[in-house]
Amino acid sequence: MKLRGIHHITAIASDPQRNVDFYTQILGLRFAKRTVNFDDPSTYHFYFGDRTGRPGTAITFFAWPGARRGVRGIGQVIAASFAIPQGSIDYWKSRFEQHHVFSEQLPPRFDAPALRLTDPDGLLLELIEVDQLDDVDLKYESEVPNKFAIHGFHAPTLEVQQAKPTEELLKTLGFALIAEDKSRQRFSVNSKSTSAQIDLVERADGQFRVNSAGTVHYVAFRCANEKEQLRWRDQLLELGLNVTPVIDRFYFHSIYFREPGGILFEIATEGPGFTVDEPIKYLGESLKLPPQYEEHRAEIERALPPILTGPKVKGVG
Repeated sequence: MKLRGIHHITAIASDPQRNVDFYTQILGLRFAKRTVNFDDPSTYHFYFGDRTGRPGTAITFFAWPGARRGVRGIGQVIAASFAIPQGSIDYWKSRFEQHHVFSEQLPPRFDAPALRLTDPDGLLLELIEVDQLDDVDLKYESEVPNKFAIHGFHAPTLEVQQAKPTEELLKTLGFALIAEDKSRQRFSVNSKSTSAQIDLVERADGQFRVNSAGTVHYVAFRCANEKEQLRWRDQLLELGLNVTPVIDRFYFHSIYFREPGGILFEIATEGPGFTVDEPIKYLGESLKLPPQYEEHRAEIERALPPILTGPKVKGVG
């Protein structure tokens, strides 16, 4: 039994409108779901990804207006990375210059060209060129041509103070070490899929994280179904980890735990997915609430700032 790769990565934003504008209008992702934080329905939870926000493509945000800037550090996913087609770096550099988004080209990572930037809240993002792209659905309206478009996740960077305990857990989860360069190790559960890879960096003298706007809250991994998820939960409990009960997130079921280096992990089921409560054509256009909050819709909508989508909105950066 092994995991199937990344399900989604969840980060924290401050201004909800600015967050939507950046990920849809600058990065060209689809606004796949507009809902609320199920643990705090006074706060938005946004999902951006491919046409259906399928697992392996969805970066998600809790949008907390006025949230202070967080600090990247050990015990955290310090960079969220995306796969782009070979030969796309120049397009993206030009696009970011056009929209006044600072970016810099990195030295090749495991022989792959890479570009680094930050979103409006300071979240560190990377675009990495690959020749074998994940199968994603790009049949939605976007300013970014398909030949340059983001194709789901690439290996995000996990930073810990001591790598060995995290390495051992990753192996238990089905990850294998496939490459190494100085302090960076790449692990994979499927070498043919970029969204099935993660990078682990040991930084013994690194600063500790402060989770807030511009930082990753947790990384979620995919499992096939609820039965497999329960088997994972039992196995993690046997390792002595503190694992939550299965939580119904409506679009998938989840369990949460902290790995030995302090990073919050989630294991989420593949489905039922974002089309369970709205057609593909209208994904992200209106606020969707889980059944337990429907009776409070009027109150919740009053507490949330309005979000505009569609035509380009000024002030993305």
